[in-house]
Amino acid sequence: MDSDEGYNYEFDDEEEECSEDSGEEETADDTLELGEVELVDPVVAGGERDDCGETGGSGPGQDEEDYRFEVLTAEQILQHMVECIREVNEVIQNPATITRILLSHFNWDKEKLMERYFDGNLDKLFSECHVINPSKKSRTRLMNTRSSAQDMPCQICYLNYPNSVRSVGVTRYSKLVSLSLRYFTGLECGHKFCMQCWGDYLTTKIIEEGMGQTISCPAHSCDILVDDNTVMRLITDSKVKLKYQHLITNSFVECNRLLKWCPAPDCHHVVKVQYPDAKPVRCKCGRQFCFNCGENWHDPVKCKWLRKWIKKCDDDSETSNWIAANTKECPKCHVTIEKDGGCNHMVCRNQNCKAEFCWVCLGPWEPHGSAWYNCNRYNEDDAKAARDAQEVNYVSPFVLMSEHRSRAALQRYLFYCNRYMNHMQSLRFEHKLYAQVKQKMEEMQQHNMSWIEVQFLKKAVDVLCQCRSTLMFTYVFAFYLKKNNQSIIFENNQADLENATEVLSGYLERDISQDSLQDIKQKVQDKYRYCESRRRVLLQHVHEGYDKDLWEYIED
Repeated sequence: MDSDEGYNYEFDDEEEECSEDSGEEETADDTLELGEVELVDPVVAGGERDDCGETGGSGPGQDEEDYRFEVLTAEQILQHMVECIREVNEVIQNPATITRILLSHFNWDKEKLMERYFDGNLDKLFSECHVINPSKKSRTRLMNTRSSAQDMPCQICYLNYPNSVRSVGVTRYSKLVSLSLRYFTGLECGHKFCMQCWGDYLTTKIIEEGMGQTISCPAHSCDILVDDNTVMRLITDSKVKLKYQHLITNSFVECNRLLKWCPAPDCHHVVKVQYPDAKPVRCKCGRQFCFNCGENWHDPVKCKWLRKWIKKCDDDSETSNWIAANTKECPKCHVTIEKDGGCNHMVCRNQNCKAEFCWVCLGPWEPHGSAWYNCNRYNEDDAKAARDAQEVNYVSPFVLMSEHRSRAALQRYLFYCNRYMNHMQSLRFEHKLYAQVKQKMEEMQQHNMSWIEVQFLKKAVDVLCQCRSTLMFTYVFAFYLKKNNQSIIFENNQADLENATEVLSGYLERDISQDSLQDIKQKVQDKYRYCESRRRVLLQHVHEGYDKDLWEYIED
């Protein structure tokens, strides 16, 4: 959204007096001014209808129970927020802006707010929410506004605007003096500040600190929160207003366990579900993600293990494991050396050493002769003595055991990581694959095939991408899985699906000719149906293991 137009929504509540500094009590509508938005039917507003005419679902190719969800725009989120405030206000009868602050304090849980509101201790509730109880606002809080506006300076800039103007000359600036009587404003707490300081303070809080619903009074040690109407009234910059609207909306979504922002870049849609769970949802932009953790849909691995895997892949601790696995010490001077080429003939770069030795056996290089490329002295006495000298004389048994464990752990990690990254890389070329298949479909239509007859290719690519995504996350699941009979069955299912997926991928890369047209069509259809069935079998087995608690895990 490029402006704050289209964001105003109002409540037709009863009017109440508001704090102004003109010395006269003014009345204003109890409105929550975050912009103008057209109110639409909430039943129709949320959600994207699929081909069957129903809202939401678990996405194509998913064998989950029907997980209902709606996809909402930013305007519909604002409407949803208004409806929540209105529902509460029908019971507690408070100004809309005060109700919004109360709901934010309880993370928009209406039931919790109602329970606390009617437990008989309203003063404590409003104190915890950092607002003044609207039913106990004192009429004396205006404090003789005319005299205070003339005598009390702004508590931030310490300028007394009426007196400052008079010092220049009342005759010339009489109208300005009259206007300056209303230059000061404040909250129900009674602290007054000039409009300029208010605007600068709110702009700093919103733009630089990213604060929205927790902006408090500028006075020292005052924790009363600034309501939405005050913010929108005192800010004149449309960009700051828009930023504030986004902060309030984002806070509403983040606090609501039934709402989740789409994680796709530059997507401003929100997914609303009937109950939170680790299930797949699909945004209007096409992004499918897990509602629980926000990552791409990652069946069959659970959110807990995926988070650990992502952290492990990003963790710098893998650097130390790599160093332990890819470096050795010179057998003469014990300087750490990395092998930077294919040759096993190592020359120590230490100027005081220059020792030549074999990378494989750590023995002297001279006895190797011309057989440098295939060390045949791995089990010779000299090589063994060289290794023993390095391990026993210069490395403690504890360090040696730790190094061996590090190398084994890294080797295991790289085994699963390489396969995980391989499928991820293949998925990144998905758009290229669809473009190639589209071209093949056009070629097949030139060979007297109808548009409907060539749709099997697009279906095959859909299945291929689903299988690669599933296989990618099976390696995360397998990394944390302990070996048992069920894990062997899982690995067999995984290998079968992977082999079938690679065969299907090979079929889709073949050139299309008139002679091979029908043969390729039959093979592609048979193979993607087989891939679908094997993927279903693998997922069913994993979920059966979850239900029956068959899986045992390796903790880091």
